[in-house]
Amino acid sequence: MTNSKLLSASALALALVAAPALAQDMLKIGMTFQEMNNPYFVSMQEALNEAAADLGADVVVTDAGHDVAKQISDVEDMLQQGIDILLLNPTDSAGIEAAVHAAKAQDVIVVAVDANANGPVDTFVGSKNRDAGYLSCKYLAEALGGEGDVAILDGIPVVPILQRVEGCKAALEEFDGINLVTTQNGRQDRSVALGVVENMIQSHANLAGIFSVNDGGAMGALAAIQGSGRDIKLTSVDGAPEAVQAIADGGPFIETTAQFPRDQVRVGLALALAQKWGARVVPAEVPIDVMVVDSENAADFSW
Repeated sequence: MTNSKLLSASALALALVAAPALAQDMLKIGMTFQEMNNPYFVSMQEALNEAAADLGADVVVTDAGHDVAKQISDVEDMLQQGIDILLLNPTDSAGIEAAVHAAKAQDVIVVAVDANANGPVDTFVGSKNRDAGYLSCKYLAEALGGEGDVAILDGIPVVPILQRVEGCKAALEEFDGINLVTTQNGRQDRSVALGVVENMIQSHANLAGIFSVNDGGAMGALAAIQGSGRDIKLTSVDGAPEAVQAIADGGPFIETTAQFPRDQVRVGLALALAQKWGARVVPAEVPIDVMVVDSENAADFSW
């Protein structure tokens, strides 16, 4: 047998021996989302899949559907599958704590994304949600010339939504002529928000502006405003493609403070990998900036 054939045979034998070890050592990433019926989280999953493909990693993704019991069960299933990294987008920050402890008990690296979780999370990566609410409501108040009745279209009481409302109220309080006349829950859902805002408009004859805590609710609010024929300005948080297009088209929807879901999951995964590869100093929290999107820049903006 020639030297080249000997080398080829040796290489093949080495590959056959190494293959099971390589397969066994393949990085496995689990990510559980609070919901997947939202373009925001869909774009986050797309970015995760792209990053995992570059890494040659295996990915397990689940949708909790805003059910914390299901999310805990999903995490338990992932742990049985031997994940190395858990990217956690909690539907209930307190309720998911037991799952965080279970993951850490198996030496899994846990990074909370978009919303933080109770328990020994290694890192939290999320938007500056208070800033987002503040910027959006300041924009609304200024667009109204600092005067008028406004409403808040609230959502599910998870930490990011609570922070957006907190920021919004802080901004509105800076304008003596702005009156917050009602806060109602549209559950971040287009169809629910449509009915809620229709009732808002009927109940408040002088309503001049609405802030929605997310773009899903804002699209329902937009339909209600358009159906009423009233001159009511609308702002929101997220930067979803449909909302950005509505702003570019002109009309009642005048601004959304955009987040960067793809960047959140990329940064979260990078920090998890750094820790897996031996980094001893990893930040406990990484806030991701937000950006105002209005008619001036909507045409050029995308997640």
